Amino acid sequence: MNRGRKITSGKYHKLRKTKLFEREGQERIVVLGETKTKQTRVRGGATKTVLLKSNIANVLIDSKVKRAEIKNVEETPQNKFLARQNRLMKGAIIETSLGRARITNRPTREGHVNAILVADKKE
Repeated sequence: MNRGRKITSGKYHKLRKTKLFEREGQERIVVLGETKTKQTRVRGGATKTVLLKSNIANVLIDSKVKRAEIKNVEETPQNKFLARQNRLMKGAIIETSLGRARITNRPTREGHVNAILVADKKE
């Protein structure tokens, strides 16, 4: 909506208020830490599981999925400063107990972290 005024110096008035489904939600940030989830109500009365913190990832290794502990976020494709804050997001390279892995899903929406192994851990 135009925040200024009309040519005649009159004010612009809203036609109606914003409806509940049109409102902005709170920004979801998934950080490395003890796993913590939250249930949110979505349109139609359904619920969605939202991830807030996580320290476990489902890592795909040779067509088998194993649970691995996340130790650190090494790099993020969006911004290097997000890796310093240990943010978990799609495309981020994480260090797990099985080796380096890349996150393939969007943890903020799905309630868990899925990843593909990039390099094996050298022992």
